[in-house]
Amino acid sequence: MEQVFHLIGGERIAATGATLDITNPATGQVIRRAPEGDAATVQQAIEAAKAAFPAWRDTPPARRAQVMYRFKQLLEAHAERLTRLISEEHGKTVEDALGELRRGIENVEYACGVPELLKGEYSHNAGPGIDAWSNFQPLGVVAGITPFNFPAMVPLWMYPMAIACGNAFILKPSEKDPSSALAIAELLEEAGLPRGILNVVHGGREAVEALLDAPEVKALSFVGSTPVAHAIYSRGCANGKRVQALGGAKNHAVLLPDADIDNAANTLMGAAYGSCGERCMAISVAVCVGDETAERLIEAMRPKIAALKVGPGTEKGMDMGPLITADQRDKVLGYIEDGIRSGATLVADGRELTVAGHEEGFFVGGCLFDHVTRDMRIYQEEIFGPVLCVVRVDSLDAAIELINAHEYGNGTCLFTRDGEAARRFADSIEVGMVGINVPLPVPVAFHSFGGWKRSLFGDLHAYGPDAVRFYTRRKAVSQRWPSSFETAHAEFHFPSGSH
Repeated sequence: MEQVFHLIGGERIAATGATLDITNPATGQVIRRAPEGDAATVQQAIEAAKAAFPAWRDTPPARRAQVMYRFKQLLEAHAERLTRLISEEHGKTVEDALGELRRGIENVEYACGVPELLKGEYSHNAGPGIDAWSNFQPLGVVAGITPFNFPAMVPLWMYPMAIACGNAFILKPSEKDPSSALAIAELLEEAGLPRGILNVVHGGREAVEALLDAPEVKALSFVGSTPVAHAIYSRGCANGKRVQALGGAKNHAVLLPDADIDNAANTLMGAAYGSCGERCMAISVAVCVGDETAERLIEAMRPKIAALKVGPGTEKGMDMGPLITADQRDKVLGYIEDGIRSGATLVADGRELTVAGHEEGFFVGGCLFDHVTRDMRIYQEEIFGPVLCVVRVDSLDAAIELINAHEYGNGTCLFTRDGEAARRFADSIEVGMVGINVPLPVPVAFHSFGGWKRSLFGDLHAYGPDAVRFYTRRKAVSQRWPSSFETAHAEFHFPSGSH
């Protein structure tokens, strides 16, 4: 059985005690084992990071950027191996895994511009003989806890910018699919990153709690479900940390009667069923304005869902792979049963799907519900599976009210040809990321990613410009050198720029 290891201070540390099983979700078989780190393991990583930090903090940003340039090149050169690891452990198709990796590489490209991003502000003669400036300085040891659904991309949201800003980083990847994150960390060391600046620790709850409680860890970023995100945010803040915790979502797509239904149906197929629906930006609700709009959408989508190619993600040409675990599959099946009991109409039923030669895999076919109402559990909660719900409303105002009333505010989109309606929607909707005829409005790397309401806990969004603010602290300096002019007497008034 292949063994995964911790990466601490540049050393590969194998399991000496308990291990975590890593399963191929297409076969249901355990393919690797990872060491289950504990509080002592986390402390070992913290000590390695603390020792490496001072020299890295004092390394010129331009030299840090050169490491990121080499890292980007290595990621591109090893893309095939990395995407296969992602697909093998998560289940998503290799094409989808490549898309994930490319979005991660875009964040590395952004981090290459860190010398410009860290430039502060300067004012000559801010006061009599006084110059003033500010700069952005690293926090020290910071950490990230990442989810299973994007095992490569989400870590690359975090540590490239944190490290480029001069911090040392501890990554705790998902225990379900950690191998790609570890392989990418090794490439960063190959790019010239000093030992101890990036450490990878595997584990479960004990490792997470150790990171949250350690006073040496100054900031922590998390992506996962809302209940866990809220708990992590609360505990981390109580311990004096800067915390950013991205939670769950229930993303709505609104279709107006004038929408291009064929185009909307094609894009919703990928947005709802891509990666088996295991995306925080997946569209899980189609809000149709008018019964005719709903009927046209369902008619367009029904044959497309039936034609989905579902199988092992590592095989070329698949549209959708399995869910990550048997528990997640069973959870999704439970939601489908609940939807039927609640009175929703199951238009497309993927529960009986079997994949020849992979009968033990965690597969569920595409599902489509109609006549879903806001009081149903399948509408209220995040399913995180290949299930799309159609809700019917009678106006754009009703659609906006429906979305704004939901506890989540991660992403949403509107399909229309009406510019006035699109502008009103974008202005009125209480959601952090909005698309107009774009079903997955994930910001590019030089913007920042994050939702509203219970989709994000913390003041700053992920990656982009907000990442610079999250992983640094501003220092303001006022300076005057002695000259022939000296203050003749003590001054007790509060100084200002003009006096």
